[in-house]
Amino acid sequence: MAGAGAAEGRGPGDAARRASRPRSRRPAAWAELLRLPALFTVPGDALAGAAAAGARPGPRTLLAIGSSVCLYEAGMALNDWADRAEDAVERPHRPLPSGRIRPAAALTAAGVLTGAGLALAAGAGRPALAVAAPLAATVWAYDLALKHTPAGPAAMAAARGLDLLLGAAATGGGTRAALPSAALLGGHTLAVTAVSRRETTGGSALAPLAALATTGALTRLVTHRRTRPPAGRRAAAAPGLPGSGPAGGTPRATAVLATALGAAYAATAARPYVHAALNPSPPLTQRAVGGGIRATIPLQAALAARSGATATSLLVASLAPAGRMFARRAGMRKVSIT
Repeated sequence: MAGAGAAEGRGPGDAARRASRPRSRRPAAWAELLRLPALFTVPGDALAGAAAAGARPGPRTLLAIGSSVCLYEAGMALNDWADRAEDAVERPHRPLPSGRIRPAAALTAAGVLTGAGLALAAGAGRPALAVAAPLAATVWAYDLALKHTPAGPAAMAAARGLDLLLGAAATGGGTRAALPSAALLGGHTLAVTAVSRRETTGGSALAPLAALATTGALTRLVTHRRTRPPAGRRAAAAPGLPGSGPAGGTPRATAVLATALGAAYAATAARPYVHAALNPSPPLTQRAVGGGIRATIPLQAALAARSGATATSLLVASLAPAGRMFARRAGMRKVSIT
């Protein structure tokens, strides 16, 4: 970059162009910092939580989704702020070490987004705020203290599980019925995060093999053991998105859909895990992490389907091609959680 700048002319017009160029690149830098393609994996948490609680998605579900998005992006900004010294050595191309975004701006964004996430959760009701507060605390604890410790993957898994419970609390007022779904989603996140710890160094086949085994176990649980929310919750569900309630299809149809989505989840995650286990190089490990992140969406959709929410599961599943299209157009195919 320095060489390109030195080759340019030094007239007033060139100086003006050089001064304006960083501003024109700022949106792309922020999109990279916030991992925008991965953002498509977030709404499915709240929607799967609503389905597990036996409630139709409604206005409070939308508030929960907004809260989840803000807290997720706060974690992305805080992650790069906390890792700026490490990234300067291992990932100098990232927005902070490359100088495209100032560290103070990233930290400020993390604080603002956290506040916005808690405010949106408060708007969804006290039960939602009661889940969002520990979720925000977990995000900050992971980025600032736990990420590089043995507790790091568990903290990330807890954050995903709490995010699903946020949707259940906001939509149905409680979280008990959604605990099994939160545990399954947390197990997947635990496996992906464990693999991601070797993104830059590689050299370990154990984490991809463990993730592969986890994927197989989760696929079986999602496709063979359906969760049925309490009948009272189904009957008392508030009106929301048309046709997206838990009883959006026959038991046979939802079982078939859950099986198909479970297979899509397994296919998305398993192949890159196998490659990384056979050759645990940094590039293949990074691909395994990317596959695990992408597999989050079909898993969320399968969880919604096993709860009987056919239309909700299809809505969640549609986020996968939308995310791929966005990543292609934005030129951001590689997504990381570290």
